[in-house]
Amino acid sequence: MASLPNMDQYSSSQFLTDSFQRGLAHWNRERLQPGFPEADWRKLMERDLRMARLEAGFLEELRAEIVDEAAKAPTDPDGFVAWFEQLEQTGPGQGDPLFPWLAEEASTEQLKWFFEQEAAGEAGFDDLVAMTQVKLPVRAKLELARNYWDEMGRGQRDGMHGPMLDALVVTLAVDPVIEQTIWESLALANAMTAMATNRRYAWHSVGALGVIELTAPGRSALVAKGLKRIGLSNRERRYFDLHAVLDLKHSADWNREALRPLVEEDPRRATAIAEGALIRLNCGLRCFERYRAVLWN
Repeated sequence: MASLPNMDQYSSSQFLTDSFQRGLAHWNRERLQPGFPEADWRKLMERDLRMARLEAGFLEELRAEIVDEAAKAPTDPDGFVAWFEQLEQTGPGQGDPLFPWLAEEASTEQLKWFFEQEAAGEAGFDDLVAMTQVKLPVRAKLELARNYWDEMGRGQRDGMHGPMLDALVVTLAVDPVIEQTIWESLALANAMTAMATNRRYAWHSVGALGVIELTAPGRSALVAKGLKRIGLSNRERRYFDLHAVLDLKHSADWNREALRPLVEEDPRRATAIAEGALIRLNCGLRCFERYRAVLWN
């Protein structure tokens, strides 16, 4: 069992810190790994309960930041989907100047640092989708299944998105470890994991995953442009090139086949989906601001 800090000391005002986010990231990494029964399972359960309470406090703090804005989202299907799609233009962090700069000006070392932070904070989109789809209504479940199948390369290892990311880690010779990752990137991954693994936040996770598909293509294209500029081949930058194109289709399908029917069936879900989307975008904005503070100094 990995050594984790004693998290009992943290209050709600201390969740957005290096020490808390690193502790939460280590816990997530350990608890989601396949394992075996252990003799001290009672002690592990006590630790997990303590961490789960802290995780909930962290997520509720993130909710508190956006709850008023999310409440403005329409709860009829047409109105909600239109509101959601508008987040691509008006949501937190959209149009951030970091990405044109990465495309046109960043040095190789700066691009490597950016990618190292992004890779370390990657929660695994395929796993998040798989955990989120549990017990969803059929139409939405099928859409998440199709999305997962694409993430898994439609059954072909060379097409799997996760190994593409791992290959780029090797190409760029970076070391994406928790200890070298800024807390903002860890907080993004920790928030996504919290929403996907806790069923009371399932609709939030649908919104958070959907808004990634909605907003990622433009950023991915600019990162791919920067990687091409420093000499990476088509194959080496394939992860970002693929997401610049494929996520456009994923987003349209997600909005039509998951968001719309979910809200049609129960309008209350619109608010939860909106909260999840805004939590994800707010976490992304924090990352972009911190990345600029580091890279532009």
